[in-house]
Amino acid sequence: MSKLPYERPTVVKHTSGLANKFGRGSSRRTVPRIDGVAVSSLIEQYGSPLFVFSEHTLRMRYREVHRAFSMRYPKVQLAWSYKTNYLDAICRIYHQEGSFAEVVSEMEYEMARRLGVPGERILFNGPYKPSDALRRAFEEGAKVHLDHYDELYEAERIARSLGRKVAVAIRVNMDTGIYPRWDRFGFNFDSGEALDAARRIAASEHLVLTGLHCHIGTFILEPEAYRKAATNLATLARELHKDSGTTLDYVDLGGGFASRATLHEQYAPGTDSTPPIDEYAEAITSALLAASWPGGKMPTLYLETGRALVDEAGFLVTRVVGNKRLPGGARALVVDAGVSALFTSFWYRHDVLPVEDRGGMLEETVVYGPLCMNIDVVRPSVLLPPLEPGDALVVRPVGAYNVTQWMQFIRYRPPVLLVGEDGQTDVIRRGERIEDIKGPEELPARLKAEQ
Repeated sequence: MSKLPYERPTVVKHTSGLANKFGRGSSRRTVPRIDGVAVSSLIEQYGSPLFVFSEHTLRMRYREVHRAFSMRYPKVQLAWSYKTNYLDAICRIYHQEGSFAEVVSEMEYEMARRLGVPGERILFNGPYKPSDALRRAFEEGAKVHLDHYDELYEAERIARSLGRKVAVAIRVNMDTGIYPRWDRFGFNFDSGEALDAARRIAASEHLVLTGLHCHIGTFILEPEAYRKAATNLATLARELHKDSGTTLDYVDLGGGFASRATLHEQYAPGTDSTPPIDEYAEAITSALLAASWPGGKMPTLYLETGRALVDEAGFLVTRVVGNKRLPGGARALVVDAGVSALFTSFWYRHDVLPVEDRGGMLEETVVYGPLCMNIDVVRPSVLLPPLEPGDALVVRPVGAYNVTQWMQFIRYRPPVLLVGEDGQTDVIRRGERIEDIKGPEELPARLKAEQ
């Protein structure tokens, strides 16, 4: 019998964590299926990494949010926020459910029109709307929300050239107790700037004010901030009517509702700390119902919901490609999807769950992506069982902002699947190829000669 080779012993510190009311959380949970479809079969057919969306969750979440508001207020219209996820299939599902489109650039406006959304069902926001885009929006009846005085003057010039009055709204920023304040967009309520801008429009021969819009921030965990915003818009509406006889058609409370994701700085997981949508709905609608609207005319309530609709519908499937032991003794995994695909890793403490748990000691693990850059960290610390190359993980929720803010860097962007309500899977965006990356480039003739 030959002598076994010497193996240097490794001492690893295992930390069970402090006792707390949240217990050990999701350490032993797995995600073997997405809407009944085996993750292993998806990998076998489409490879990894891979984004997967649940059509059932997309539709059910939309109906849940719409119901929460419409059961409390008589006139409610959701407008899907294109910047959150502008894949055609995702947008189409929301439009089938009855949503308008909310866009913040001429590119997103074109995306909505390309899908057949008429101009009158588009809300056009953003601090920069080129003149050609503004003209098109006015001609097609879009609801344009003016952001600053220079845009107001340009809108007036375009309306004059069209030879008719054009309907506009103004974006209003305000102090609602949320910090940092989103005060770079729109006209300020607290200083009186918003009222002055509205008066300027009322005095115009070419513009008519039909709406007020505000968006107080992103991932707002305090519903009462929306109550204050709604109250302020109602106050401004009354002042406008008293001042110039203006009667509004709508008020737009924007978006910013939190999903059930967990921010890095949060102690409690998002599933416990995110308010239910009914709390946001109650805060906004109760303020609007309590207001005295001029002439008793209740304005339509618009909501530009994005993250709260789509985040939980998205999953990222990735596989382990390597194990490491860092110099300090910490365990690390390298997976085949990194921050180039999962931009929200910089914001969220995503759930990272194995598809299959084969047992073994749970250990605090750093999950790295495959990019050759030190900041490529999918999750800085998560309890995971032993995993080997080829083992699959599911990262969630990832439906919001990743497929709009991902970037081509070092690796191709992965394909995206939609799991239908009947269990059918469709590719809604194929995986990237070298032609997609190099297609727009032009190589000067003088550089084409072989060296």
